[in-house]
Amino acid sequence: MKKLTLLLAAATTLLGQTPEIAFDSAANLLKLPEHVYLGEAAGVATTSKGNMLVYTRTGSVATLGASRSFTHGGSRLFEFDATGRYLREIGQGVYGFLYAQAVRVDPQDNIWVVDRGSNMVLKFDPSGRILMTLSRKPESVNLAGGRAPSGPGRGIPGDNFVQPTDVAWDAAGNIFVADGYGNARVVKLDKNGKFLKAWGERGSENGQFSTPHSLAVDAQGNVYVADLGNNRIQVFDNQGGFKSQITGIAAPRAVCISSGPRPYLYSAGESEIFKLELDGKVLGKLGHAGKLSKEFGLINELDCRTPNTLHVAELTNWRIQKLTLH
Repeated sequence: MKKLTLLLAAATTLLGQTPEIAFDSAANLLKLPEHVYLGEAAGVATTSKGNMLVYTRTGSVATLGASRSFTHGGSRLFEFDATGRYLREIGQGVYGFLYAQAVRVDPQDNIWVVDRGSNMVLKFDPSGRILMTLSRKPESVNLAGGRAPSGPGRGIPGDNFVQPTDVAWDAAGNIFVADGYGNARVVKLDKNGKFLKAWGERGSENGQFSTPHSLAVDAQGNVYVADLGNNRIQVFDNQGGFKSQITGIAAPRAVCISSGPRPYLYSAGESEIFKLELDGKVLGKLGHAGKLSKEFGLINELDCRTPNTLHVAELTNWRIQKLTLH
């Protein structure tokens, strides 16, 4: 049977179709305390111990402007162990928690939260103490129903963000932020948060973006940006020089690069995930739209600390799935 499966996969590849990757899923992994609910699972990341950090949109809603609304004061950051057992809540009531977008864990196990509503990126140490804040929450927000902080294309230069979407680091500790919905750019800062440079503008040419929704950095310092609106991943050198683009993987909403001697690039659309070599060669895909186990509903973030284990944050299904690839 295994030989037949391999032959079918080879035949599919020869026919020009992307082979399906077999996988198992734990779709109901998280065990929340009584009267605590997850809401939209915007972000997921794992620590070196295997614990899971989940950044979720929940709580009351405040209208910001005529056409948009954000969760106000309701985004929450939870930690679970590898089995899904609830451990704690981090940053309860923090000023920058407004509209959850992403959470990442750096090589030192520091926890980084990206909040689209407050325009901030916050760094916590492993104990949950705030170490650094990047950008700031706009003072012009009227939570009783006033105007929004800024609209698309009205971004602020330098190290101030407008609805950022993701954060990553290179081996030297430099910080890269996908400043996605307002500024359509990537910002590079040093390890202390000092602004170094930025690149990108709205458009579809090389080096331009239509909502840079996620990013990842490989061991050589190359930056992979999920250019959602342009249906591609763009690859840049460490200084923002364009190198290549990867297409044919739907509209990428989330990317991550696994660790180890042979890293893989994973890219997620709304309801399917692609596994690729770093040069863009597609190795296979998994998943489709739905609400059952092994199905996905609006993927917003991926974690791939180990090559064949994925944690997937879904917005519309309000859950985290842990996938084991075969």
